[in-house]
Amino acid sequence: MDMQLSSDVSRFRSPKETLGDLDAVTAARVMAAAGDIAIVVDQDGVIRDVAVSGSDIAPDAFSDLVERRWIDTVTADSRHKVEEMLRDAPARQTARWREINQQTTRGSIPIRFIAMEAGDDGRVIALGHDLRSTAAMQQRLLQTQQAMERDHVRLRQAESRYRLLFQISTEAVLIVDPSAKKVIEANPAAGALLGVDYETLAGQPFARLFHTESRDAAAALLLDSNAAARLEPMRVRLADGRDDFAASASIFRQDGVVHTLVRIASTRPAVSAEADTRSTLLRVLNRIPDAFVVTDDALNILDVNLAFLELSQLPSAESAAGQSLARFVGRPGVDMNVLMANLREHNWVRNFSSVVRTLYGAQDDVEISAVSVREGLETFHGFVIRAPKRRAAQPATTGPRELPRTTEQLTELVGRVPLREIVRETTDVIERMCIEAALNLTGNNRASAAEVLGLSRQSLYSKLNRYGAPGAEYDGELDN
Repeated sequence: MDMQLSSDVSRFRSPKETLGDLDAVTAARVMAAAGDIAIVVDQDGVIRDVAVSGSDIAPDAFSDLVERRWIDTVTADSRHKVEEMLRDAPARQTARWREINQQTTRGSIPIRFIAMEAGDDGRVIALGHDLRSTAAMQQRLLQTQQAMERDHVRLRQAESRYRLLFQISTEAVLIVDPSAKKVIEANPAAGALLGVDYETLAGQPFARLFHTESRDAAAALLLDSNAAARLEPMRVRLADGRDDFAASASIFRQDGVVHTLVRIASTRPAVSAEADTRSTLLRVLNRIPDAFVVTDDALNILDVNLAFLELSQLPSAESAAGQSLARFVGRPGVDMNVLMANLREHNWVRNFSSVVRTLYGAQDDVEISAVSVREGLETFHGFVIRAPKRRAAQPATTGPRELPRTTEQLTELVGRVPLREIVRETTDVIERMCIEAALNLTGNNRASAAEVLGLSRQSLYSKLNRYGAPGAEYDGELDN
């Protein structure tokens, strides 16, 4: 039994003998010193006395607690804790610390309380420790942890970015251990340059990547303590004999270990295959015999070839740039409207009959093929202009002009002579032939045909119904 008492230190073995008869003043002093705050509560849960000893707690903060029920002086989330502490203390159950948000005149203060019975009349003494310093320390610890996590995330993201740049770089890059003179890591561009799988380069002796003539120079890159400040690359020869390359080195430290970053680049001027192909295409377009013009969506000329300059008699491509294509191509107010309407609808037009005018007013018949190309938010048009197939010359006549009697003859007049003049000289048969020719010319586009003929759309529809000409059945609005 004595052994059990001597080994159990969870409570005093003989408090009456060791403590003696403590008076109330001494007991109060001991309780006040045991915590930052001591509260005496009667059997009805009313606070009868309060003692504050914590240096961080203002004594007047708890001045209004006396004669109030303890449960009414805490926040709503702490009330059930106070009820449990007051219920368990008289039952002499094992006391446990509870965190209470105590309301004071200075606001809510987190306090860690333990309650114990203080006599047979139901009184309870609650001792508390101010948790604000602990909470502040926990908050600082949490902020430090979050800052470390953010730094860790930033480091991982930076590593991922540099790893990605290392992998996609078009320049051959090797990371070499200068002490062991072996490759630690290589990027895919280095493998492509050396003609091997880049992953197999790890662990390879660095000097073996170069021709015997360049191995001493390559080894000097690793031994040069001023490699970080080297400005001019060193010419080297690869192991397969190619010598149009230069190598440069930079020193860096990682985890306290020195590494060398070696870059190998070709000394030949870089010309992309795309740029070379484009240059060849431009030279071809500049030499074709047909005129070629590129415009924006407003038909402002952007570029021309030599054939167009000869056709329009312009002195240079610079003089053509910025001018409207309609100044040189098409009958005024007719051709370009029809051409662009079809081009915007179908994105291409082939063998469109029109005329071209030179800078000095001369005019000649041509055929136009065009295409539209959209690049981003802008649209560009390309025009190929060539001379039409020549028909057999008709014998000249000195008498008055004869009226056309065939569709082919009528086609020569439509668009060149206004419809009103043709109608004055012809009969209803000729008027019908003109309408049919206009429909053929515009690909049965009645709106464009009306424009070519100088009529309103309603007038054209009426004439189509009147003559029963082909194309009347294509419009469902004729009867409106």
